[in-house]
Amino acid sequence: MLRVENLDVFHGDAQALDDVSLEIGEGAIVAIVGANGAGKTSLIRTIAGMHRPARGRIAFRDTEIGGWESHRVCNLGIGQVAEGRQVFPTLSVAENLDMGAMLPRARAVRAKNLERVFALFPVLGERLRQAAGTLSGGEQQMLAIGRCLMGAPELVMFDEPSLGLAPAIVQHLLRTIRDLNREGLTCVLVEQNVAVSLKLAAQAYVLENGRITLSGAGETLLADDRVRRAYLGL
Repeated sequence: MLRVENLDVFHGDAQALDDVSLEIGEGAIVAIVGANGAGKTSLIRTIAGMHRPARGRIAFRDTEIGGWESHRVCNLGIGQVAEGRQVFPTLSVAENLDMGAMLPRARAVRAKNLERVFALFPVLGERLRQAAGTLSGGEQQMLAIGRCLMGAPELVMFDEPSLGLAPAIVQHLLRTIRDLNREGLTCVLVEQNVAVSLKLAAQAYVLENGRITLSGAGETLLADDRVRRAYLGL
């Protein structure tokens, strides 16, 4: 569904991604794990059209999208739930959700997607008029996911969805991602909880200093001694 080939990305003179190649199969959960500063967010943002690659190719369903502006990438069917949630704090919950439905591809299915979001996160339906900035961290993350789903994506990239949240909320959000995947949504998961993300993922990649150093089935990498030492403290 998504193919990245030989991707190089720079931030000024600093190289963030070095010859990165990976594949995302349709209907899969694919995890990207690595330490802080490894290049995970740079990869997500480059796919999403927020960074321009210096070299390499990004193809979604055989359409080359490297260097596209982010609104074109979104309208093709690639959604992003950004690190740190990034809701519009002064807008209401309803207005945030409406922002997600502004894409041309999403307008005709707005009502259906809104019903789906409320089924996943009933609390959002109860707080439609509340300013997003006054929600709890967990509720803001639910809103960020809901806003993304309002854009009718076929693939969603989740960047650190559990960051700074209570364990019970984290489990709820990860179950939601699993359930969305079972409904057919392709998911890319960048998650600080390496053990959980590898258990969820059919395929996983380890990113170190901007390079892919390991790849394989999630359960296989979870049992790999190098991964266990580096990320699980075992």
